[in-house]
Order: sequence, then structure tokens, then C-alpha cells
Amino acid sequence: MITANKLALLTNMPSFMLEEALPVKGRPKLKSARFLGITNGHEFCYGVVDTDGGEGKVFLKYDPTADRVSATIG
Repeated sequence: MITANKLALLTNMPSFMLEEALPVKGRPKLKSARFLGITNGHEFCYGVVDTDGGEGKVFLKYDPTADRVSATIG
């Protein structure tokens, strides 16, 4: 189960926390992040802007069993 507190964090994650969830290799430096919604695959989708002005999306997966977050750039 995802608790209300965890859901609040996963839908309001600051850009520095999203950045840390991304794989180290090729990780961009994020300037801002905005929660867009939850995908059909149960991923939390964020619109992001990096420090160079590039825009993209970050998809966040949460494993409640392990209480672990992972992210990919889309």
C-alpha cells in the first residue's frame, strides 16, 4: 500500500530528489520539476527542465515492498 504521506511526497518531489533517483551515468542537472500525472504503467510522470534549458520527462517508479524509488528519463 502507498500511504497518504508517501503519495504526497511522490507527487510533490523536488527536482534535486528526482535527479538523485536517476542513474548516475548521463544524469542531467535538473533546474525544475512539475508533477504531470500517473501513467497507465503506474509511473509518476514529471515534466522537467535541466540547467541548460532542455525540457523532458522523468518517470518515477515506486516499489512499496522495498520502499524504493527508481527513475528514468523519457
